[in-house]
Amino acid sequence: FNHLVNTWLPYQAFSCRILARTAFYQSSGAFGFRDQLQDTLAFLLYQPDLARAQIIRAAGRQFVEGDVQHWWLPLTGAGVRTTISDDVVWLAYATYQYLATTGDKAILEEDIPFLKGAALMPGQHDAFFQPETSEKTGSLYEHVALALDLAIHRTGENGLPLMLGGDWNDGMNLVGIGGKGTSVWLGWFLAGTLRDFIAIAEERRDLDRVERWKTHRDKLRAALETAGWDGDYYRRGYFDDGTPLGSSTSEECQIDSLGQSWSVLSGEGEADRSQQAMNAVMSKLVDEDLGIIRLFTPAFSRTPHNPGYIKGYPPGVRENGGQYTHAATWVVLALAKLGRSEDAWKCFSMLSPVNHALNREASETYRVEPYVVTADVYGENAYAGRGGWSWYTGSAGLLYRAAVEGILGITRHGGKLHIAPSLPEAWDGFSVQVTIDGTARDVSVKRTAGSSDIAVTIDGKPVKSTDRAIPFD
Repeated sequence: FNHLVNTWLPYQAFSCRILARTAFYQSSGAFGFRDQLQDTLAFLLYQPDLARAQIIRAAGRQFVEGDVQHWWLPLTGAGVRTTISDDVVWLAYATYQYLATTGDKAILEEDIPFLKGAALMPGQHDAFFQPETSEKTGSLYEHVALALDLAIHRTGENGLPLMLGGDWNDGMNLVGIGGKGTSVWLGWFLAGTLRDFIAIAEERRDLDRVERWKTHRDKLRAALETAGWDGDYYRRGYFDDGTPLGSSTSEECQIDSLGQSWSVLSGEGEADRSQQAMNAVMSKLVDEDLGIIRLFTPAFSRTPHNPGYIKGYPPGVRENGGQYTHAATWVVLALAKLGRSEDAWKCFSMLSPVNHALNREASETYRVEPYVVTADVYGENAYAGRGGWSWYTGSAGLLYRAAVEGILGITRHGGKLHIAPSLPEAWDGFSVQVTIDGTARDVSVKRTAGSSDIAVTIDGKPVKSTDRAIPFD
């Protein structure tokens, strides 16, 4: 745990994902709209300038219509314009995370140009070209607001967001390709992001948007608890023809982890249902025999509904029913947020690459580096337990966040450090040194014997505040 947190995870995320944007399994150098926003958020605690720069960079890849480049090349700006539906929400999500951490509201006033270029034609799902820079500019707030307005506009008949050319799971690119399929995961993501940005819009007296966003969020939350609920857990979405995806009635992909973990992480799920949903993840997706946390199960193989290129992977490989580590880290964070410390630690331990190579037999099965995170671990047949696509994966930054923010419970809000750990019973505490803005603090957490209560000290002095907030001034 120490080596992963202090060395390997930040090194992997920073070197591969932020600086080089390339590694053995993907030789690119391009920026991904959602990808590098997520990566830089991993360093918010002590290097928020990375996120600030990436938020402004990403906003500059937005077209005047509100949609964005899914990825682009840094020297020319050439990239791909798509109908992938979640990118526009990531700009708002990342901006709010940065604001909540730093309190730097000046970023909202940054004046950033828009792009202009050929719109996608009806039936066209993506196009690679080099756009021009528009004469039109707008503050970062206007870029974010325009993106959220577009996200709201893209709503299906059941009240859930349209999936269009894919949401976070690019491989589900045919679920809503006809323009009617919807996404439960994107519903959670959008609902939580709207809640956060409504407060910012209220501060800025953008009252028309406040009213529209509040109205839509209320309707969206109702849709998530009706069309999104499957009886024991949340569905993943709906195909264009209205057939549920990620449902007990589905032939394949009967449960997907995203709908469950983000009912918690968004802060929008009904509390009892979210607990029930995470119980389903633990019983149906956490495979202790293989030591993996599946994205969904069963894998796509013969279903007549084609979800997209994800079905082209053999069952159990990559997103198709294996462990997609990116999503599995969200399971850890959700469990930690619920205070389910033992479950969170169990799942974190399953994701740790070290634990996949503790002896020769395990190493021969895993067959990739035991010190970096893999994007996926295969889940079926002869390849069960084998790692794939190491180094260049956003899972590195997210597993780092699962360790620091989830297990250790260390977060930063404004000028204060907050300590709210989710520790397994085997731990009696921990100590860390955290350096923020050049100021180092030695933090110690001790569990009271026979109790879940903890005591926090900073530089040897007890922290008396009930919220365990430590000023950094």
